Amino acid sequence: MRMTVASPAKLNLFLDITGKRNDGYHLINTVMQTVSLYDDVTVSVDEVGSGISVSCTDENIPCTNENTAYIAAEKFFEYTGIQKMEVGIKIKKRIPYGAGMAGGSTDAAAVIFALNEMLQAGLSVDEMAEIGEKVGADVPFCIYGGTMNATGIGTILSPLPDMPDCTIVAIKPDFEISTKEAYLKSDMIGYDNIKSPDAVVDAICNGNVRAMARNMYNKFEEISGIAEVEEIKNVMKDCGAYGAIMTGSGSTVFGIFDDDDKAEDSRQELRDRYGNIYILKPVPHGPKQINPGIFTSIFE
Repeated sequence: MRMTVASPAKLNLFLDITGKRNDGYHLINTVMQTVSLYDDVTVSVDEVGSGISVSCTDENIPCTNENTAYIAAEKFFEYTGIQKMEVGIKIKKRIPYGAGMAGGSTDAAAVIFALNEMLQAGLSVDEMAEIGEKVGADVPFCIYGGTMNATGIGTILSPLPDMPDCTIVAIKPDFEISTKEAYLKSDMIGYDNIKSPDAVVDAICNGNVRAMARNMYNKFEEISGIAEVEEIKNVMKDCGAYGAIMTGSGSTVFGIFDDDDKAEDSRQELRDRYGNIYILKPVPHGPKQINPGIFTSIFE
């Protein structure tokens, strides 16, 4: 048995760090959105054997038992009680590494989705998300996809109406930001000045893309203070973006446009400096089964 799944990247429209639990996990309040940049994850299953193997087109991604896709397969069999089988996972990466776009989490979501379908486990979306939580905090959201407010460690999810239609320009600069170090900086600053996502949520509920974009916020961006991030944002705004911020712990920066021509102007302005630049749309879903290669002409 074999299945190929397209699993979308995510962006954070709002992200604040609200505290830290005694076990070391940080608490957040975030609004997340899946977007039209996909990894293709091909999962094959053979009843003969019980091993898991992972391969990936991006040499930066470790293909060991620490890979989130590998862990997702393990947690699936543990949760369902289905006898372990030989599982092969091939990941065709389009979501850049170290981008803050949940590339690893969405690959894990794709594996859980594919195994549930192929092995006819009959799991609901909620049950698949429960498995995902055992893999990583972003995986449950990646299972559902769409537009959601997430609290706790990122696993308490509240669905929102679909994000207003818009065009998104996203750029992954040629550097990564350590999530661990970013959280350490947040611990040093403290959690007295906590912001609310209400303005972003209200704008989404009212279908107001301008208000949504202008109220976007990311605490990680604020505490990292990277000049290059600010430069990218300024170019996007000069080209007509209603708002621009960094996503996750970085380093991807994205801008929100309501005009395709202005979005293209932004891309043209920045394309000579950055190789990883994407024009995207919000999508209302998580992993979807595809025919192999269906997205190749769009995203390569």
